[in-house]
Order: sequence, then structure tokens, then C-alpha cells
Amino acid sequence: MLKITTPYPYKEFKRKSVNGKRLYENPYGDPVPSVTTILDKTKPWEKRQALNNWKKRVGEVKARQITIEAAGVGTVMHEILEAWSLNEEYTGKNLLQAKMMAETVIKNIETDVNEVWGSEVNLYMPQMYAGTTDLVGTYKGQPAIMDFKQTNKPKK
Repeated sequence: MLKITTPYPYKEFKRKSVNGKRLYENPYGDPVPSVTTILDKTKPWEKRQALNNWKKRVGEVKARQITIEAAGVGTVMHEILEAWSLNEEYTGKNLLQAKMMAETVIKNIETDVNEVWGSEVNLYMPQMYAGTTDLVGTYKGQPAIMDFKQTNKPKK
């Protein structure tokens, strides 16, 4: 069972759009890009091209359908993991694929997560970036920021 503590006063962020860019307004009031936005902008051209090629191969309609379905599975997987990290019972949608993915994550980390300091919390670096992370606590005894990713092809 996880030991839940909250040593930090996590702040809420306001999301805003400036010139078509999604930004977070952190507690200091300065709008900054999300970590996801920054990572997307630094993605190698080859990876972007591979996604475009996939969309052409399967077609725009099928690609949109697959993307929406994957997002739904990912949302449920994250909800299950959030409930686990808070020692709560998950009572939402029951998607087998999401449940199996969440169980795999839990099996791989449950003995290594010693404390939970926050789940779905906002983190930021003033004047640089902001974002929401899935879990903050200790992993193998070390402070850690943890973010869960879904995949249909298991990775090491």
C-alpha cells in the first residue's frame, strides 16, 4: 500500500490561448508553454513525417478514429492509475485494454513507489514552462516526477 503525503502546496494553473498557442498562466502570472508543446516542437522531422505518412496510408477518417479511440483508452488508463496512486477504488468506465495497460504499469512500479506527494499536479519553471504530471513522489527512494504513457506495443 502506498504512503500518501503532500509536502508541497501545489497551485492551480489557468490555461489560456495566445496567438493560437496554448499556454499556462502559472502562479507568478507569466504565460508559459506546456512541456508537451515544447517536446512536440523539438520532435525530429522524421518522426513528424512518419505520422503524416501513417495518416496518408490509413486515410484521414481512419486516422482520426484510431486517434480518438487511443485517447479514450489513455484517459481511462490514467484514471485507473490516478485512483491507484491515491489508494482509491476506480469506479469509472471499464475498458479492458485500459485496465490491462494500467495493471502492467502498476505491476512494474508498485514496489518501487514509496511515497506519493501528489497525483495530477501542476509543476512549473517560472518564465520557462509548465505542465501537469501524473505522479510526484519517491521512486526507488529518490524524489521523482512520473508520467504514464500508453502504448499498444509494450516497451522496456
